[in-house]
This record gives sequence, structure tokens and C-alpha cells, in this order.
Amino acid sequence: MLSRKATFNSHGQDSEYFLGWEEYEKNAYHEVDNPSGIIQMGLAENQLSFDLLESWLAQNPDAAGFKRDGESIFRELALFQDYHGLPAFKKALVEFMSEIRGNKVSFDQNKLVLTAGATSANETLMFCLANSGEAFLLPTPYYPGFDRDLKWRTGVEIVPIQCSSSNGFQITESALEEAYQQAQKRNLKVKGVLITNPSNPLGTTTSRDELNLLVNFITAKGIHLISDEIYSGTVFDSPGFVSIMEVLMDRNYMNTEVWKRVHIVYSLSKDLGLPGFRVGAIYSNDVAVVSAATKMSSFGLVSSQTQYLLSVMLSDKKFTKNYVSENQKRLKQRHQMLISGLQNAGIDCLKSNAGLFCWVDMRHLLSSNTFEAEMELWKKILYDVRLNISPGSSCHCTEPGWFRVCFANMSEDTLNLALQRIKAFVDSLSTTNNNQSRHQSNKNQRRKSFTKWVFRLSFRDREASER
Repeated sequence: MLSRKATFNSHGQDSEYFLGWEEYEKNAYHEVDNPSGIIQMGLAENQLSFDLLESWLAQNPDAAGFKRDGESIFRELALFQDYHGLPAFKKALVEFMSEIRGNKVSFDQNKLVLTAGATSANETLMFCLANSGEAFLLPTPYYPGFDRDLKWRTGVEIVPIQCSSSNGFQITESALEEAYQQAQKRNLKVKGVLITNPSNPLGTTTSRDELNLLVNFITAKGIHLISDEIYSGTVFDSPGFVSIMEVLMDRNYMNTEVWKRVHIVYSLSKDLGLPGFRVGAIYSNDVAVVSAATKMSSFGLVSSQTQYLLSVMLSDKKFTKNYVSENQKRLKQRHQMLISGLQNAGIDCLKSNAGLFCWVDMRHLLSSNTFEAEMELWKKILYDVRLNISPGSSCHCTEPGWFRVCFANMSEDTLNLALQRIKAFVDSLSTTNNNQSRHQSNKNQRRKSFTKWVFRLSFRDREASER
């Protein structure tokens, strides 16, 4: 009695990425009520700078109380709003986007489309740029939610650009071409490439060389490029963040066909730590894309109250400058805390400089170099160590043994506890392996002794028969 969309299992909810969340919700850690519960390290939330936001709200009660110059504007905000968005908010948002990019690029608010989060922005772009059955190329590993966001309702296919640890999972020309050829073998028309910069799950910024490579590729193929830059404000170490828009301007691509085929997705969920506010945006130089996306945005609008509050907050340049700087400093400290704790347990990470997570190398802990062994390890960490982390296979990584581990969605004490649990687990594996090695050594020693005894016995028998 239901539609195929409602009954067909193509949402991606059965991914280990989401299954780990389900297990966490059944047995969530709490320092008092459930200290032995599962610690959530699979959620990329930024909770490190709430105090800065709360301090600003306390100092600006009119904004939170929906007042302007002391006068209530509740009725104005409560009534129907046009889906183009509040001009004051769009102006403040594009200026904030420029600030994060070091004011090396500027954005036109008339080219901005507001959406209910980056999830909605990415799906809307799929609807605008591709038909059902056409494809986008995505470098691996990629955010597991893209299997839902890009494919589920649109019918668009994802073809992976296979990247490897041999070069830090960077995008190469050969990998791009191979993915394109693979799509053609599947009779899929490639409409574009989508990247996350900084990368989710790698926590690395895309290099200028890679961005130039991508521009060359889409130019040659006549396709689109979507740069999801929702983590652009989380870059806490060198090399700095380079936006795809900066690359286009440096190459004087303004007002060209390529200029119109490059689109940016942005959100305040990561940089400001406000995922519950559902504020996302599409930025495009193509008038037709902006027009179509604006119409589609009526299915997922940002509330007028949210827009008003954030327009006042983001217009406070003194606050935004301090927030971005302090937040990046805190992210760097927390990142280092995770790196050091994992190294203490004998675990390394991919070198990273951005994001709310690390790409952790646990290949040496696998029982074999297989994805079955990765699942076995993941289940031990989830159910025995009681940590929810995301296995690399859920991110379509081609190499077993990598995991995404988040560090900014918990207190320092909780992270310390998580690191203690990991170290105890690795130590127990070492003890078990040592015991197994000793047991095997004893077995080998007994086998050798038995062989010598049989040899001596047979030698004596041979001597007796010869006599």
C-alpha cells in the first residue's frame, strides 16, 4: 500500500555508521547515571565553545528576545516570510563566510540560497544538477551520510574516486580518470564531482594543487564541481584553508562557463556548533541554479526567528573575530589531546589540521587485512570497550583498519576516560597476543623435544638391529 520510496531500503540507515548510534542510544554514557555506558565518538559536533555563544546571548538579550531597539518584533517574525530569506541575515552570513576565508574572497548575498542545514543543501544541488540515474564522483573515504543525502530521494548514483593512504588519501589525476571511466562502463552519465573541504572524515584541508587538478578535470569533462565547505572555520593548523572560489579567482575564471559550474555548500552546524538551528546555504554563480534552488528551499526553510537572532550575532564583528580565533585554538588543543592519548596506546592517526575528528589507523590491531576483521574489531570497541567510533568501511575506505574518531562533542574528562578505555583494550590485546605467542613457543618446543626423542629412539633401534 506504500510507495517504492517508502518501502525500498536505500536510505543507508543500515550502515555501521548509523548502527553505532543506535547502540549508543541504548546504553549512553553518563558520568553519574551510567558511567560504564557507551561514549559517543561517532558524532561530529562542536561543543567546545558554547560558553562564548552563551556569553554573547547574555550580553545581547534583545536579539534572543526578538527585539529591535528595545521594541518587540515578535509579530513581524511570526508571520509568513518569503523563501528568499531575511536580507540582513544573508548579508551577515556571506560576510562571515568571507571572514573565515581571510577575506581573500567575497560573496554576493544574491547568489546565496538558504536551506535547512547542509543535508538539504547537498540534496537540493543534486536535484538541480543531475537527473535520476546520473552520477557524481566522490573521493574516498567520504562522509557516510552522503549515501542518504545525495542518493535516496534524488536517484543520483555515487561513483567513488579511490584514494589511498600511500599519499595521505589525496586526490590524483589517475584516480579521477579511473572513476570517470568506471562510471562510463556502468553506463552512467557523470554530472560532476563533490568534495568536502576540509575533508570529512580525514580532517585535512584540500591542497591548492588538488583544487587546481579538480578545476582542470571539470573543465575538460564539461561537468560540475560541488565544494562542501562546512568545516572551513575549523582549520586550526597549517596549511591554511583554500576555498575553491579563491582558486577560481586566482585563475581569472570569473564569468566563464566553469565559474557557473562550481558551487559551494556551507552551514553553521560545525563552525558555530549549531546543528540544531538547521542553517545551511548554497552559493552558486549560476543564476538558473540559484533560482531553482530557491524555489526548492520552500521544502526546508530556516525559521525567521533563527535568521534574526543569527543576523544580529554574525553582524557583531568583534564577537565573530574572537569566536573564530578562540574556537580554533580550543579545537587544536583538543585534537592534540586525542593524538597524544592514542599515541600512548600505540595508535597513530593521519596527520590532520581541521575538523572535529581524526582519521585513526588501527590496521595493526586487525586479526587479518580484511573488512571482516575490521568489523570484528569495531564490534569489540563498540560492545566491549564501549566506544562508538565509525569504521572506515562505512566511509567507503578501500583499506581496512581505518576509523573516524570525534573529539569535540564531549567534555575533557569524558575524552580522558575514552582514551583510558582504548589503552586498556590495546594492552589487553598485547597481553593476549604475548600469551598466545608463549603458548605457541611452548608447543613448538615440545614438538622439537618429541622429534628429538623419536629420533634418538629410532637411532638406538637401528644400532641394535645393526649389531
